[in-house]
Amino acid sequence: MASEKSNIYTKDGLIIGGFRFGAHKKAIGELVFTTSMTGYPESLTDPSYKGQILVFTHPLVGNYGVPRKKYATCAKMPINFESDHVQAEGMIVSEYTSGTKLDSERTLNSWLKRESIPGIYGIDTRALTVRLRDNGTSIGVISDNSKDIKDLYIYDYESINFVKMVSPKKPIYCKVPGRKQKGTIVVMDFGAKNGFINDLLNLGYDVIRAPWNSSAQEILDFRPSGIVYGNGPGNPNLLGEAISNIKELFDTGIPSMGICLGHQLAAIALGGRIKKMKFGHRAVNKGVVNCLDNKAYITTHNHGYALSRRNMPASAKVLFESIDDNVVEGMIDRKHNLITTQFHPEARPGAWDTQFVFDMFYGMMQNGKKKA
Repeated sequence: MASEKSNIYTKDGLIIGGFRFGAHKKAIGELVFTTSMTGYPESLTDPSYKGQILVFTHPLVGNYGVPRKKYATCAKMPINFESDHVQAEGMIVSEYTSGTKLDSERTLNSWLKRESIPGIYGIDTRALTVRLRDNGTSIGVISDNSKDIKDLYIYDYESINFVKMVSPKKPIYCKVPGRKQKGTIVVMDFGAKNGFINDLLNLGYDVIRAPWNSSAQEILDFRPSGIVYGNGPGNPNLLGEAISNIKELFDTGIPSMGICLGHQLAAIALGGRIKKMKFGHRAVNKGVVNCLDNKAYITTHNHGYALSRRNMPASAKVLFESIDDNVVEGMIDRKHNLITTQFHPEARPGAWDTQFVFDMFYGMMQNGKKKA
């Protein structure tokens, strides 16, 4: 691979030189870091990374290439990619290697080229991560042209509705062929991951992925056994239309679950407040405590906004809390028949320590409109 020079420019004045891989184009987005050591195909295709450039702290990336698509419950939905294309705007690594393994379909470099996503390597990602940790997230540009610095002062990540870009335009029906369904789960799809939909299907229900701004009545017309407020990208405080619809759905008593962005939207709908974090949580190795039994679990996170105890809705109780910084990582609201997690219990490639959350939701649906 030719070593063509490229740079990272940040809004807070940093310029870092490196070498390009992937597509030969400019990328702009919010610079965020992940401490995950594996799972770059899953991370890059996660719709929650829309609008962001992903910095990998693991020193070497690309050594196992990009796998062939694998299918499980629903034949239309690969379980080793979280959507049908790369969602992150760009990729930053310390050392890139053009590796493959037995089930690889192509190299990371060729995949990013095909997906029209630029990457840059030869970067001191440790130093960049420390800067983002100490100073907070910054807008960044990957480019070989210094004139692109001007774009840093135009781009406003917090004011863009990225959910519109990743949510389906019309309902998507997911079912297991030949299986008698127990009922239907409707997902308000703000950018839901394939792994999450797959785990809902594994509960024995059909799943309908509804557009992000579906009205409460449109959701209810599907006669759901349960309603899920899914994950997705960006600032939850921009999604007033969805928040109003969620408020209406709470009044029905239908069991519901919120994941990541859905957790945040549920909190706002109940009267809580969500605020921007300094640098967020993004990794597959984040510890949380279950406040019901005081047990600790390793979980996967991808969020830059959060709920704190002092901004909790009055009707809800803390279900999970971060070990690192006491961020509220889950709620339970028996009045509204709701459970939420800020983390991803369905995480791909892992950890799967908290998949019992799906069992909790299953139990709620089996009890119908009885309280959680």
